[in-house]
Amino acid sequence: LAARVLMALAAGLYAATAQATAVAISEPHHQARAISVIVGGTTVAVAFGAPVGALIAGIFGWRGTFLTLAGVALVAALAIWLLLPAGLKGPKLGLRRRLAVIGRPGLVPMFVTTLLYMTGGFTVFTYLAPLAQQTVGLGANFMPAILLAFGVGAAIGNYAGGQIADRFGAARTVVAAIVAMTVITAAASAWPSLPRSWAAEAILGYMFVWGAIAWTFPPAQASRVITMAAEAAPLALSLNGSALYLGVALGSVVGGEVLTYGTPADLGVVAALFPLLALGVVGLARPAASLASARLG
Repeated sequence: LAARVLMALAAGLYAATAQATAVAISEPHHQARAISVIVGGTTVAVAFGAPVGALIAGIFGWRGTFLTLAGVALVAALAIWLLLPAGLKGPKLGLRRRLAVIGRPGLVPMFVTTLLYMTGGFTVFTYLAPLAQQTVGLGANFMPAILLAFGVGAAIGNYAGGQIADRFGAARTVVAAIVAMTVITAAASAWPSLPRSWAAEAILGYMFVWGAIAWTFPPAQASRVITMAAEAAPLALSLNGSALYLGVALGSVVGGEVLTYGTPADLGVVAALFPLLALGVVGLARPAASLASARLG
């Protein structure tokens, strides 16, 4: 448990700092694209981390997996030390000024949007196994293929999300992702209606599309956060990351309650309510965000 807490602290410190560093060494019109490269590490982990970890554990045991992780971390640290430009430093701000970023108009609604978006997605994603096995009749051995399809789609969506946000604007990309997430999560409740003859192929395609849609959101949303709080980007990004992970946890809770009082087929309909709420938050917060941007300009 202590090791898990330490790894989580390290991951939180790294993720926010990595995104802020990527922004610092990129051109302003490529910020979202730079963030998508960093977030891409997460998507690659989603796609390949679990299968590779299981393979290593099968050959060398669970200790071999942890030792491999430690070795990869040391290589990554060395690469960062050698390849990043020297002298990169964040702004020297006191704790009070850093915490004051939370009061920036439009920033808290962005965190709420991230929270709701992730809650909706993980209400379904956490319980893919019972959804696939009980409503469609797929076996447990099909789950790695489902996760791999999602991860590959996520890697593509993450890259595309940065490109789209830079080209068409982060706000438009976020709204499009939320609308698409509403539709794709609701569609999970239609799994029981799939013909058994091609249900497996349909679900693999669904997961690929879902991954591609879902992961256009993080780089675009991070770009919006940086725009609102450029002088405290690491803190703002870390708060956005906290909202993201809290949404993952909350989605698990919501999905568990749905299974307690309903069936796996109900997961999609309930999940879709959260991105709908996120869309409402974006719409209500847009005037405040526009006013704040005007003041910053």
